Formats: sequence, C-alpha cells, structure tokens
Amino acid sequence: MISNSRGPATLAGLVAELGSGARAATVVEAASSGDIVVVTIPLKDYRTVPVEPLAGKIVIDTNNYYPERDGHIPELDNESTTTSELLQKHLPTSKVVKAFNHIYAAELTTHGQPAGTKNRRALVIAGDDRDAKATVTHLLDQFGFDTVDVGPLKEGWRIQRDTPGYGPRRTGSV
Repeated sequence: MISNSRGPATLAGLVAELGSGARAATVVEAASSGDIVVVTIPLKDYRTVPVEPLAGKIVIDTNNYYPERDGHIPELDNESTTTSELLQKHLPTSKVVKAFNHIYAAELTTHGQPAGTKNRRALVIAGDDRDAKATVTHLLDQFGFDTVDVGPLKEGWRIQRDTPGYGPRRTGSV
C-alpha cells in the first residue's frame, strides 16, 4: 500500500506500474495497514507522520536532511540529534530503524543478489530496538542485500548520503 500527501488518485500511474498487488491509500490508511511502514518524505514534514496508526510498528526512516529543502533545523545543525531520533521522538511507541537512505529506489530492484554472492552490496541500518533491526535485516536479505548495523539511532548520521550543505561531520556514507 502506498500513499502520499496529495491523495490516492495521484498515485494511479505508479499503482499501474507496480501491478495488481499495489494499492493507493490515504496516509492514515497506509500507516494503519502495514506491519512495517516506510517513511520517505521531506524531513521538514516529519511531524505530519500519523502517530496512532504506527504505534508498536516498525517504521523504516529513509529521510535525509537537506537544509536547502527542509530549512535549517537547529538540533540537526548543532548535531545534538539525528533525523531518525527526531522521528522516533515524534513516534514514541514506534520502533524506528534508519535504512534505505543511501541507495536509490531503482537500485533496490537492480542491485540485489542472493545471499553468499561475492561482493554482495551491504546496506547500513541504525536503530534502538534489537528485534526491529533484526526484522529489517531479514527484509534487506530478502531484497538481496547484506546489512551493516552501525548501532543506535544516535549513530544514524553515519549513513547520511553525500549531501551538499549537510555539514562536514555528517557527509558520506559507510
């Protein structure tokens, strides 16, 4: 199930491309329906993510901070928190795992390889809930990727993609 801020009707083309298993919904419907929910929005809008429908669920945070798009967020600029910690604070009963923010979406369907393949690509995760990270690790394996766990959400900055203007400490990927 997929959603966006503009409503289900705007996703008709993508639903058709994805096939019969895909369905467009409102943001609340999508949040309510998934056991694992992926949040991919401009970071400045993280407070619009519905809280109640995500209670107790694994929320994969793919967001990156782009001050030129998101405006300056003081706690990120002064490095007192990370993007995923902001989302976790907004979703206090969810299990946020940082993942997928350093790979292009199209590469998820073209770069995966069977387990044990030499030089299999690894994707990085961070999170505070051990079981949620294990679930996301299993999902990554199903997609054809190994996992590198960099630790808790406070280490999530380590997987920020190269982003002009993001700041010297937080650029680069692991």
